[in-house]
Amino acid sequence: MFKFIKTEIPEVILIETEIFNDNRGFFMETYKKSVFFKNGIKEDFIQDNSSKSFYGVLRGLHYQEGSKAQAKLVRCIRGEIFDVAVDLRKNSPTYLKWVGFTLSAENKKQLYIPASFAHGFCSLTNDTEIVYKCSKEYLPESEKGLIWNDPTINILWPIENPIISEKDLKNFLVADL
Repeated sequence: MFKFIKTEIPEVILIETEIFNDNRGFFMETYKKSVFFKNGIKEDFIQDNSSKSFYGVLRGLHYQEGSKAQAKLVRCIRGEIFDVAVDLRKNSPTYLKWVGFTLSAENKKQLYIPASFAHGFCSLTNDTEIVYKCSKEYLPESEKGLIWNDPTINILWPIENPIISEKDLKNFLVADL
């Protein structure tokens, strides 16, 4: 059983699932197309990704534009992350607004991020791993990025002095787009 929680940006959905624990460990469903479809998540996810990060690593804010835009379903399977979605839909009432949630191996929450949103996260523990589904294949030539500390967006990241890749340091400010 899933619980779909609308966020301050209604299209971004926090998902909780029923967890069955016993002396062997636990079992949980992480995705069931029919149930997700009934709750407004209608993408066909066609690519799965996995990422490992150490404490303080910040990845993003990434997105693909137009017909290549990816919806994502993000889950942390080891450690803890602060996961962020930024609305890039120009005609949206929540344009350039962001929401962020702690996803962890312990809380087992997932975050659905629709297409036309930028996505980023920072690792809050060492040896953090996430897995996520994408509705479109990754195309390096279609990837874009916003700088993590853009003052227009003003994300309140829960870490100071993040570790950022050279590629992500070259991401754009909203004002430059």
